[in-house]
Amino acid sequence: MDAERRTDDEQAARWNGRAGHAWVDLQAVLDEMFRPFEHLLVEAVASERAGRVLDVGCGTGGVTRAVARRVGHCVGVDISGPMIDAARAWSEQEGVPASFVRADAQEHAFEPGAFDAVVSRFGVMFFDDPVRAFANLRRAVRDEAALRFVVWRGPDENPFMTTAERAARPFLPDLPARRPDEPGQFAFADPDRIRGILSGSGWTDVDIRPVDAVCTLPERELARYFTRLGPLGMFLPEVEDEQTRARIVQAVRAAFDPFVEGSGVRFTAACWTVGARAAEAKLS
Repeated sequence: MDAERRTDDEQAARWNGRAGHAWVDLQAVLDEMFRPFEHLLVEAVASERAGRVLDVGCGTGGVTRAVARRVGHCVGVDISGPMIDAARAWSEQEGVPASFVRADAQEHAFEPGAFDAVVSRFGVMFFDDPVRAFANLRRAVRDEAALRFVVWRGPDENPFMTTAERAARPFLPDLPARRPDEPGQFAFADPDRIRGILSGSGWTDVDIRPVDAVCTLPERELARYFTRLGPLGMFLPEVEDEQTRARIVQAVRAAFDPFVEGSGVRFTAACWTVGARAAEAKLS
Protein backbone atom coordinates (compact mmCIF):
# COMPACT_ATOMS: atom_id res chain seq x y z
CA MET A 1 0.00 0.00 0.00
CA ASP A 2 2.86 2.40 0.78
CA ALA A 3 4.29 1.79 -2.71
CA GLU A 4 0.88 2.43 -4.29
CA ARG A 5 0.44 5.64 -2.31
CA ARG A 6 3.91 6.78 -3.34
CA THR A 7 3.09 6.13 -7.00
CA ASP A 8 -0.19 8.04 -6.68
CA ASP A 9 1.63 10.96 -5.06
CA GLU A 10 4.32 10.97 -7.75
CA GLN A 11 1.73 11.07 -10.53
CA ALA A 12 -0.21 13.85 -8.81
CA ALA A 13 2.97 15.88 -8.29
CA ARG A 14 4.05 15.37 -11.89
CA TRP A 15 0.78 16.35 -13.54
CA ASN A 16 0.06 19.22 -11.17
CA GLY A 17 3.60 20.52 -11.60
CA ARG A 18 6.02 20.85 -14.48
CA ALA A 19 4.43 18.26 -16.80
CA GLY A 20 0.92 19.60 -16.39
CA HIS A 21 1.96 23.18 -17.11
CA ALA A 22 3.95 22.04 -20.16
CA TRP A 23 0.89 20.31 -21.61
CA VAL A 24 -1.15 23.48 -21.07
CA ASP A 25 1.48 25.62 -22.79
CA LEU A 26 1.69 23.18 -25.72
CA GLN A 27 -2.03 22.46 -25.88
CA ALA A 28 -2.59 23.63 -29.45
CA VAL A 29 0.46 21.76 -30.77
CA LEU A 30 -0.44 18.51 -29.02
CA ASP A 31 -4.12 18.60 -29.96
CA GLU A 32 -3.21 19.05 -33.61
CA MET A 33 -0.47 16.42 -33.45
CA PHE A 34 -2.83 13.80 -32.05
CA ARG A 35 -5.86 14.83 -34.12
CA PRO A 36 -6.07 11.43 -35.91
CA PHE A 37 -6.79 9.70 -32.60
CA GLU A 38 -9.36 12.32 -31.63
CA HIS A 39 -11.24 11.58 -34.86
CA LEU A 40 -11.03 7.84 -34.21
CA LEU A 41 -12.54 8.13 -30.73
CA VAL A 42 -15.25 10.58 -31.75
CA GLU A 43 -16.40 8.30 -34.56
CA ALA A 44 -16.39 5.29 -32.24
CA VAL A 45 -18.58 7.07 -29.68
CA ALA A 46 -20.90 8.46 -32.35
CA SER A 47 -21.52 4.94 -33.67
CA GLU A 48 -22.60 3.90 -30.16
CA ARG A 49 -25.24 6.66 -29.99
CA ALA A 50 -24.02 7.34 -26.47
CA GLY A 51 -25.78 10.17 -24.70
CA ARG A 52 -23.40 10.70 -21.80
CA VAL A 53 -19.69 10.06 -22.21
CA LEU A 54 -16.75 10.06 -19.77
CA ASP A 55 -13.29 11.05 -21.05
CA VAL A 56 -10.59 9.62 -18.77
CA GLY A 57 -7.28 11.43 -18.46
CA CYS A 58 -8.81 14.24 -20.48
CA GLY A 59 -5.87 16.63 -20.09
CA THR A 60 -6.74 20.02 -21.56
CA GLY A 61 -10.00 18.63 -22.92
CA GLY A 62 -9.49 18.44 -26.68
CA VAL A 63 -11.17 15.03 -27.01
CA THR A 64 -13.81 15.95 -24.43
CA ARG A 65 -14.89 18.98 -26.45
CA ALA A 66 -14.81 17.07 -29.73
CA VAL A 67 -17.03 14.32 -28.28
CA ALA A 68 -19.37 16.87 -26.72
CA ARG A 69 -19.85 18.62 -30.05
CA ARG A 70 -20.80 15.30 -31.63
CA VAL A 71 -22.98 13.63 -29.00
CA GLY A 72 -24.30 16.52 -26.89
CA HIS A 73 -22.34 16.28 -23.64
CA CYS A 74 -19.10 14.84 -22.30
CA VAL A 75 -17.48 14.84 -18.86
CA GLY A 76 -13.68 14.96 -18.66
CA VAL A 77 -11.75 13.77 -15.62
CA ASP A 78 -8.06 14.33 -14.92
CA ILE A 79 -5.74 14.48 -11.94
CA SER A 80 -4.07 17.68 -13.20
CA GLY A 81 -5.35 20.97 -11.84
CA PRO A 82 -3.59 23.12 -14.47
CA MET A 83 -4.96 21.03 -17.32
CA ILE A 84 -8.50 20.92 -15.92
CA ASP A 85 -8.44 24.71 -15.48
CA ALA A 86 -7.37 25.09 -19.11
CA ALA A 87 -10.02 22.61 -20.28
CA ARG A 88 -12.77 24.52 -18.50
CA ALA A 89 -11.58 27.84 -19.90
CA TRP A 90 -11.50 26.56 -23.48
CA SER A 91 -14.92 24.94 -23.17
CA GLU A 92 -16.47 28.12 -21.81
CA GLN A 93 -14.80 30.17 -24.53
CA GLU A 94 -16.08 27.84 -27.25
CA GLY A 95 -19.51 27.32 -25.72
CA VAL A 96 -19.11 23.53 -25.79
CA PRO A 97 -21.42 21.33 -23.66
CA ALA A 98 -18.59 19.73 -21.70
CA SER A 99 -17.84 19.63 -17.99
CA PHE A 100 -14.72 18.69 -16.09
CA VAL A 101 -13.79 17.04 -12.81
CA ARG A 102 -10.39 17.26 -11.20
CA ALA A 103 -9.97 13.81 -9.66
CA ASP A 104 -8.09 10.53 -9.81
CA ALA A 105 -10.31 8.33 -12.01
CA GLN A 106 -8.92 5.30 -10.21
CA GLU A 107 -10.61 6.31 -6.96
CA HIS A 108 -13.23 8.96 -7.73
CA ALA A 109 -16.78 8.16 -6.58
CA PHE A 110 -18.59 8.50 -9.90
CA GLU A 111 -22.36 8.16 -9.84
CA PRO A 112 -23.02 4.45 -10.51
CA GLY A 113 -24.24 3.71 -14.02
CA ALA A 114 -24.11 7.38 -15.01
CA PHE A 115 -22.36 7.01 -18.37
CA ASP A 116 -23.11 5.30 -21.66
CA ALA A 117 -19.49 5.18 -22.82
CA VAL A 118 -15.92 5.79 -21.68
CA VAL A 119 -13.16 7.09 -23.95
CA SER A 120 -9.51 7.97 -23.45
CA ARG A 121 -6.68 9.21 -25.63
CA PHE A 122 -3.41 8.29 -23.92
CA GLY A 123 -4.96 8.80 -20.49
CA VAL A 124 -5.15 5.34 -18.91
CA MET A 125 -1.50 4.27 -18.82
CA PHE A 126 -0.63 6.01 -15.56
CA PHE A 127 -2.75 4.10 -13.03
CA ASP A 128 -0.69 2.37 -10.34
CA ASP A 129 -3.44 -0.28 -10.03
CA PRO A 130 -5.11 -0.51 -13.45
CA VAL A 131 -7.46 -3.35 -12.47
CA ARG A 132 -8.84 -1.27 -9.63
CA ALA A 133 -9.05 1.75 -11.93
CA PHE A 134 -10.99 -0.02 -14.68
CA ALA A 135 -13.26 -1.64 -12.08
CA ASN A 136 -14.07 1.84 -10.84
CA LEU A 137 -14.82 2.96 -14.39
CA ARG A 138 -17.04 -0.12 -14.84
CA ARG A 139 -19.15 0.98 -11.87
CA ALA A 140 -19.54 4.39 -13.49
CA VAL A 141 -21.26 3.02 -16.61
CA ARG A 142 -24.44 1.12 -17.43
CA ASP A 143 -24.43 -2.53 -18.47
CA GLU A 144 -23.20 -3.01 -22.05
CA ALA A 145 -21.65 0.47 -22.13
CA ALA A 146 -18.77 0.90 -24.54
CA LEU A 147 -15.14 1.45 -23.61
CA ARG A 148 -12.87 2.88 -26.30
CA PHE A 149 -9.31 4.02 -25.73
CA VAL A 150 -6.00 4.53 -27.51
CA VAL A 151 -2.64 3.65 -25.96
CA TRP A 152 0.92 3.41 -27.24
CA ARG A 153 2.47 0.19 -28.43
CA GLY A 154 6.10 -0.47 -27.47
CA PRO A 155 9.04 1.96 -27.56
CA ASP A 156 10.75 -0.03 -30.32
CA GLU A 157 7.81 0.79 -32.59
CA ASN A 158 7.77 4.45 -31.56
CA PRO A 159 11.31 5.77 -32.10
CA PHE A 160 10.13 9.38 -32.27
CA MET A 161 8.86 9.13 -28.71
CA THR A 162 12.23 8.02 -27.34
CA THR A 163 14.57 10.09 -29.54
CA ALA A 164 15.06 12.87 -27.00
CA GLU A 165 16.03 10.67 -24.08
CA ARG A 166 18.33 8.49 -26.21
CA ALA A 167 20.17 11.53 -27.54
CA ALA A 168 20.37 13.17 -24.12
CA ARG A 169 21.46 10.13 -22.12
CA PRO A 170 25.23 10.63 -22.75
CA PHE A 171 24.85 14.01 -21.01
CA LEU A 172 22.25 12.87 -18.46
CA PRO A 173 23.07 9.28 -17.44
CA ASP A 174 20.53 9.47 -14.60
CA LEU A 175 17.57 9.80 -16.97
CA PRO A 176 15.10 7.11 -15.84
CA ALA A 177 14.85 4.02 -18.02
CA ARG A 178 11.48 2.97 -19.41
CA ARG A 179 10.25 -0.10 -17.53
CA PRO A 180 7.48 -2.36 -18.87
CA ASP A 181 4.29 -2.55 -16.82
CA GLU A 182 5.13 0.50 -14.71
CA PRO A 183 2.83 3.52 -14.95
CA GLY A 184 3.90 5.55 -17.96
CA GLN A 185 3.64 6.04 -21.68
CA PHE A 186 4.28 2.41 -22.67
CA ALA A 187 2.55 0.67 -19.77
CA PHE A 188 -0.05 -0.87 -22.10
CA ALA A 189 2.34 -1.99 -24.85
CA ASP A 190 1.55 -5.67 -24.18
CA PRO A 191 -1.93 -6.56 -25.53
CA ASP A 192 -2.14 -9.63 -23.31
CA ARG A 193 -1.71 -7.39 -20.30
CA ILE A 194 -4.52 -5.16 -21.55
CA ARG A 195 -6.83 -8.17 -21.93
CA GLY A 196 -5.98 -9.37 -18.45
CA ILE A 197 -6.63 -5.97 -16.90
CA LEU A 198 -9.99 -5.51 -18.60
CA SER A 199 -11.25 -9.04 -18.09
CA GLY A 200 -10.29 -8.76 -14.44
CA SER A 201 -12.18 -5.51 -13.89
CA GLY A 202 -15.65 -6.12 -15.28
CA TRP A 203 -15.22 -5.67 -19.03
CA THR A 204 -15.90 -8.16 -21.79
CA ASP A 205 -15.73 -8.47 -25.59
CA VAL A 206 -12.22 -7.00 -25.53
CA ASP A 207 -11.04 -6.03 -29.01
CA ILE A 208 -7.45 -4.81 -29.48
CA ARG A 209 -6.24 -3.66 -32.87
CA PRO A 210 -3.05 -1.96 -34.05
CA VAL A 211 -3.38 1.50 -35.53
CA ASP A 212 -0.58 3.48 -37.13
CA ALA A 213 -1.27 7.17 -37.61
CA VAL A 214 0.91 9.82 -39.22
CA CYS A 215 1.26 12.74 -36.82
CA THR A 216 2.71 16.16 -37.57
CA LEU A 217 3.87 19.30 -35.83
CA PRO A 218 5.58 22.48 -37.04
CA GLU A 219 9.37 22.29 -37.01
CA ARG A 220 9.45 25.63 -35.19
CA GLU A 221 7.74 23.91 -32.22
CA LEU A 222 10.07 20.91 -32.10
CA ALA A 223 12.59 22.27 -29.59
CA ARG A 224 9.83 23.48 -27.29
CA TYR A 225 8.23 20.05 -27.55
CA PHE A 226 11.26 17.98 -26.58
CA THR A 227 12.58 20.38 -23.94
CA ARG A 228 9.23 20.58 -22.10
CA LEU A 229 7.80 17.07 -22.34
CA GLY A 230 8.84 13.51 -21.53
CA PRO A 231 11.77 12.44 -19.37
CA LEU A 232 14.01 15.14 -20.85
CA GLY A 233 11.44 17.82 -20.07
CA MET A 234 11.52 16.76 -16.43
CA PHE A 235 15.32 16.66 -16.11
CA LEU A 236 16.59 19.45 -18.39
CA PRO A 237 15.51 22.31 -16.08
CA GLU A 238 17.71 20.77 -13.37
CA VAL A 239 20.84 21.28 -15.50
CA GLU A 240 22.31 24.44 -14.04
CA ASP A 241 25.18 24.97 -16.46
CA GLU A 242 23.87 26.89 -19.48
CA GLN A 243 26.57 25.62 -21.84
CA THR A 244 25.82 22.01 -20.95
CA ARG A 245 22.13 22.64 -21.41
CA ALA A 246 22.77 24.18 -24.83
CA ARG A 247 24.88 21.17 -25.90
CA ILE A 248 22.10 18.81 -24.86
CA VAL A 249 19.49 20.74 -26.82
CA GLN A 250 21.75 20.85 -29.87
CA ALA A 251 22.43 17.10 -29.75
CA VAL A 252 18.78 16.23 -29.27
CA ARG A 253 17.62 18.52 -32.05
CA ALA A 254 20.08 16.88 -34.45
CA ALA A 255 18.76 13.45 -33.48
CA PHE A 256 15.30 14.48 -34.72
CA ASP A 257 16.58 15.32 -38.22
CA PRO A 258 15.21 12.08 -39.76
CA PHE A 259 11.70 13.22 -38.86
CA VAL A 260 11.99 16.76 -40.24
CA GLU A 261 10.56 17.51 -43.68
CA GLY A 262 10.99 21.16 -44.57
CA SER A 263 8.99 23.28 -42.15
CA GLY A 264 7.26 20.29 -40.59
CA VAL A 265 7.90 17.20 -38.52
CA ARG A 266 6.27 13.87 -39.38
CA PHE A 267 6.29 10.59 -37.51
CA THR A 268 4.21 7.46 -37.24
CA ALA A 269 2.49 6.84 -33.93
CA ALA A 270 2.20 3.08 -33.36
CA CYS A 271 -0.72 2.48 -31.03
CA TRP A 272 -3.43 0.07 -29.95
CA THR A 273 -7.07 0.98 -30.28
CA VAL A 274 -8.95 -0.93 -27.60
CA GLY A 275 -12.66 -1.61 -27.35
CA ALA A 276 -14.69 -3.45 -24.72
CA ARG A 277 -18.15 -3.72 -23.19
CA ALA A 278 -19.24 -3.37 -19.60
CA ALA A 279 -20.12 -6.89 -18.50
CA GLU A 280 -23.65 -7.33 -17.24
CA ALA A 281 -23.78 -6.92 -13.50
CA LYS A 282 -24.41 -10.17 -11.65
CA LEU A 283 -27.40 -10.26 -9.33
CA SER A 284 -26.56 -11.37 -5.82
